[in-house]
Amino acid sequence: MDQAKIEDLEIEILLEAVAKRYGYDFRHYSSASLKRRVRHFLSQSDCSRISELIPRFLYDKTFFRSFVLTLSITVTEMFRDPPVYKAIREKVVPFLKTYPFIKIWHAGCASGEEVYSLAILLQEEDLYSRCQIYATDLNDAALDRAKQGIYPVDRIKEFTINYQQSGGCKSLAEYYHSKYDSVILDQSLKKNIVFANHNLVSDAVFGEMHLILCRNVMIYFNSTLQERVLKLFYDSLVPKGFLCIGTKESLRFSQVAGSFKTIADREKIYQRK
Repeated sequence: MDQAKIEDLEIEILLEAVAKRYGYDFRHYSSASLKRRVRHFLSQSDCSRISELIPRFLYDKTFFRSFVLTLSITVTEMFRDPPVYKAIREKVVPFLKTYPFIKIWHAGCASGEEVYSLAILLQEEDLYSRCQIYATDLNDAALDRAKQGIYPVDRIKEFTINYQQSGGCKSLAEYYHSKYDSVILDQSLKKNIVFANHNLVSDAVFGEMHLILCRNVMIYFNSTLQERVLKLFYDSLVPKGFLCIGTKESLRFSQVAGSFKTIADREKIYQRK
């Protein structure tokens, strides 16, 4: 057996041990992405082989949690992919305005930049006061950063350009104040957001949602897990509810594709039939 196959076997045994010990099932993550992240974690540890990680994970919970963070770290920004937010403003918001109360699930929210972007959009559309946003992620450290709503000041120029291109109605500066080398988002943006740990791989349905956003998360899953997650989203939406996924993701070949109609093809926004 060559080295690559031995490594594959080590990872297979590692993921099996993790699933049985902690209930975190990463076995259906994209193989290439998973290998990269396991190798990266190994290089940062004091272990020389993947097989050496297994007993450490089984007996050292802190060491294992640091591994979970490695697997679930995602890069994001405020108003990421501005045309998506413009499409939500123009094509989804008018429908949401017909409801007296709106429930939104932002799955895989990472460090929260996109959740606050949505809150700003809803506030500008005079909708935020009747919205409840559930922002979830597997990564507790990312959730802690999201709850704080504090971001590096050197990213504000990028965020501001995104905001303007997304159809923002005001100045982004109205939604934060600067302190030292950081910006702190206004407390009013946090009042209708609930941050919570949720594992898309194993946790249950969030029911009766009018809008679900899960952007650039499923690209790390294999086709089996993508199907499970898309079915979870379908079951969590009200009839005529909206689903927004990443611009590199698609419903096209999924089992639920026929249960949605396309609202914005390029921006990957769909509506449950």
